[in-house]
Amino acid sequence: MRTLKLTTSYDGTAYGGWQRQNNVDTIQARLEAALAEVEGRRVTVHGAGRTDAGVHALGQVASFTLVHRIETPALARALNAKLPSDIRVLGVEEADPQFHAQYAAKRKRYRYRIDRAAVASPMERRYAWHVQEALDIQRMAAAGATLVGRHDFSAFQTAASEAGVLSTVRTIFELGVTEESERLVVVEVEGSGFLRYMVRTIVGTLVEVGMGRRPANDMAAVLASLARSRAGPTAPAHGLFLVHVDYQDA
Repeated sequence: MRTLKLTTSYDGTAYGGWQRQNNVDTIQARLEAALAEVEGRRVTVHGAGRTDAGVHALGQVASFTLVHRIETPALARALNAKLPSDIRVLGVEEADPQFHAQYAAKRKRYRYRIDRAAVASPMERRYAWHVQEALDIQRMAAAGATLVGRHDFSAFQTAASEAGVLSTVRTIFELGVTEESERLVVVEVEGSGFLRYMVRTIVGTLVEVGMGRRPANDMAAVLASLARSRAGPTAPAHGLFLVHVDYQDA
């Protein structure tokens, strides 16, 4: 039995997220179906993170076990031949038998793209949140810096309690807000892990700061409140990308 590490990229528009669900097309289900054709039996794939419906990935990592002795480059080619064109396997490599893509992850980086042009670009409609109002990038960056460090991020998770979440404490190592171009604003955040909707709620709150609807120093009060009602709206899923997952301590 071999343990393998797979890196994949996908456009999440047509899928109900990463996690396998009944009667819903998901990334995990597609990968498992393709692997089952190679292996001749069911294969369970464990992802580094459960991206939500509509969220994209540039470098999602997954792990699984395989009996088949197919070489890793050939396996990557075989999977890409079986997968739809909006899911691509970037690489497959042998891993330690104890490797688990979710539990071994040390850091994850997400990117959120905001289209601030007066007229939304049809080319960006699947990959950026269109915000027509002017945004103060410096205010957003100052507010975001408040979240860097180890904190209880209860205020930034989904309003419904997450079953199985033992702690809402996470560490954010970096949080930046930059102008990628005249029309695009990018929020990039790297952390030890993220609660459900955490990045999207952070972005929604930062956008309110950028619009002048809340002061930049309000972010500390939101964080301390531990109350989801104090944070801003949850930004739409389609602007979010899982960029990469690290398995080594920085």
